[in-house]
Amino acid sequence: MIVTVASFKGGVGKTTSAVHLAAYFAKLDKTVLIDGDPNRSSTAWAARGALPFDVADEAMTAKVARAYEHLVFDTAARPDPDVLRVLAEGCDMLVIPTTADGLSFDALMLTVAALQKIDAAKYRILVTMAPPRPARDGDIAREALAAQGLPVFGTTVRALKAFKTAGTEGVVVSGVKDPRANLGWWDYVAVCDELVTLVEGVRYGQAG
Repeated sequence: MIVTVASFKGGVGKTTSAVHLAAYFAKLDKTVLIDGDPNRSSTAWAARGALPFDVADEAMTAKVARAYEHLVFDTAARPDPDVLRVLAEGCDMLVIPTTADGLSFDALMLTVAALQKIDAAKYRILVTMAPPRPARDGDIAREALAAQGLPVFGTTVRALKAFKTAGTEGVVVSGVKDPRANLGWWDYVAVCDELVTLVEGVRYGQAG
């Protein structure tokens, strides 16, 4: 499976999402995270510790792709229209993370408009870094997006200190010594379960 994580705005959990999607797929089969962000955030994350999958520079994509069953791309922020078209057409699902604040929503709508302009259909919005319940910011954001007819994941990834610690230690959030860390991992497991179901559904429909 090929999954691409892209956003028109930084600070919305793009690299965190790419890392944890890759960690999920690594449990299924051999997985590589392709780091296409100029900041090389995924590469730096991996260098600080130990991740359960390989990380490769995007320049190595053609060389390494055939050796892996699953590829997760961490892209540069705000890709231009031509790059966005290639990203959207070259993957099984494009994941667009966003936080629930107004500035992130503005950037999200720019991304969606660009995708609609190129008739991209294989994308889904992921609300990240949402205040934990009982706060309803994440739910309200998802409901607002769905009300506009936009494809949005049914799970919201909550904001947890453990995610920042995971990046610092170079591990997946489930490896952080924090009693709430596993909550973050299971958020991403739910997202990935839904993603796999969506992609398999599309493949089955095309095959049928």
